[in-house]
Amino acid sequence: MFFGMPHFSHLLRHTAAVPKGFLRYYVLKLLREKPMSGSEIMSEIEKRSFRGWKPSPGSIYPLLSWLQENEYTEEPIEQTPGIKRYILTEKGKEFLGEHEKRREELRERFQFCTPTFFGPFMFNHHPKKARELVKAERELIMTASRVLELSREKDTNEALDKAMKILEEATEKMENINKELQ
Repeated sequence: MFFGMPHFSHLLRHTAAVPKGFLRYYVLKLLREKPMSGSEIMSEIEKRSFRGWKPSPGSIYPLLSWLQENEYTEEPIEQTPGIKRYILTEKGKEFLGEHEKRREELRERFQFCTPTFFGPFMFNHHPKKARELVKAERELIMTASRVLELSREKDTNEALDKAMKILEEATEKMENINKELQ
């Protein structure tokens, strides 16, 4: 049971797992790093999501065509024979910049929910540590949710006060780490 909903996992399987527009953003981001083919993009996304998501050819190739038609990408002059790789144009880099600006606005607005989905993509330089951090984050969220649910059933504020103190202390420590990294 998740948040009091017995069939939540069933519901998740039948809804979009990837937010609308995320694939376009992520493909643009990958192409900024280096020229890539459609199959290389699919493999790289699968790798960086720790095998949690591999976009289908039916979503990647129409997107690449759309990006090229709108002059956000182009094929590089020097290519490996038989492999069509794409690179970002200046217009594509500006388009990606707009996406990043919107993403940052959403991140600020919905801080509590973006890391859980986007976590694996944000920490792709340290895959093992990233998996550990994302796992710990999910466990913390689930545990805090269970504390909240159980405290409603027992009608007690004492557990909530203890949980709140722990979360506030953890948040302060994490904010200090963020400041060190900036």
